[in-house]
Amino acid sequence: MFKAFKEFAFRGNVVDLAIGVILGAAFSGIVKSLVNSIFMPLIGIVIGGINVKGLSVTVGSVELLYGQFLQATIEFILIAFALFLFVKAINRFRNQEEVPEEVPEPTTEEKLLTEIRDALVSQKGNGI
Repeated sequence: MFKAFKEFAFRGNVVDLAIGVILGAAFSGIVKSLVNSIFMPLIGIVIGGINVKGLSVTVGSVELLYGQFLQATIEFILIAFALFLFVKAINRFRNQEEVPEEVPEPTTEEKLLTEIRDALVSQKGNGI
């Protein structure tokens, strides 16, 4: 049973997944900081200094805090946009790193087949 657990726990996919979860948690902090420290204050300036989170309406004896929902929605959209920008930058960086593969020299067989094809095309062009 220990051997089976060891094979499962240290399989490549499980370790890769664990690393992804840990990096995702760390990245989450970066994105939340970007949204809360940079984007939200800029939005506050644009909308005239209104604190969206504090918006509410009282219905009878109940206070509906719709501002908190609005804040969470705005944060979600900003986080999605920030992630989009990060992924786009990472993809651009990856594409720059990729070195184009050299085209291999055609084999003798490929050269002969190309000559045969060209000969057939020229015969067809002559009306034969």
